[in-house]
Amino acid sequence: MKQKYALLLALQSFEFEIHRLRAYSEECPDCYELLQSKLDALCQFMTSDENEALWRQWGNTEEIRQHGERVRSASNQALCYLEKYQSSQLLSQKTSISEYLSILSSTVRRELLLFGMDSSSKILFIGSGAFPVSALTMAQETGAKVFCLDTDEEAVALGKRVTEAVGLITSLTFSGCYQAGLSFLEQATHVVVASLVDDKHELLGKLQQSAHEDVKIIVRYGNGLKSIFNFPFDVEHSDEWEITPIVHGKRIYDTVMLQRKRVREMEVTQGG
Repeated sequence: MKQKYALLLALQSFEFEIHRLRAYSEECPDCYELLQSKLDALCQFMTSDENEALWRQWGNTEEIRQHGERVRSASNQALCYLEKYQSSQLLSQKTSISEYLSILSSTVRRELLLFGMDSSSKILFIGSGAFPVSALTMAQETGAKVFCLDTDEEAVALGKRVTEAVGLITSLTFSGCYQAGLSFLEQATHVVVASLVDDKHELLGKLQQSAHEDVKIIVRYGNGLKSIFNFPFDVEHSDEWEITPIVHGKRIYDTVMLQRKRVREMEVTQGG
């Protein structure tokens, strides 16, 4: 039982400190560095094998689950504020943006190859955020066209400005209009759903209605201990989707790729 309360205390501490540091950052911009450090510490906490073992033992209890959700809410809000601050800061230091993209490209390159993204790809990125590094890297590394969709209007505006600053404005489009995203979906070869997007199953149902049969849907998510930062996603067997889970281990989120099963394949499966 002692381990349960140690885990509970850690979650309560993260929630409290993240909330306070976000408030302090609004009063003193220098505190954004402290907020970044605390979010980094949270990422290290949730990729620890020892903490994962504790979560497997106690994560299903109501008290732990509720506090895990509170940490996710606090960290998501803080990350949104932090991304907006980073975007604003980097807009006055264009070389820093380029350096940041170069560092990230090596980690994203494996995903680009794995998902078959190239210069002919048209990617709908849902939940791109105010500092859309993944979307920018996809465009920069492959030459693909990327449509970034986000419900936060300020994030959309900042994302567009950052894209202009790095010279990729002809490759990326930004919008906060869901209908515009659906229009692009009709021609999209790939759809990427960010890990911080909630109600992934509901979204998948909407995508299924409009996406053509060859589209690849890449869902980033975090189950178990990783759900204290990411929204979870139940990777289940499906008669309509071919599911390819990709577990990243020490990375802060996992990924699953969904491709629609061909009609003929479905008939063979149903026929025995």
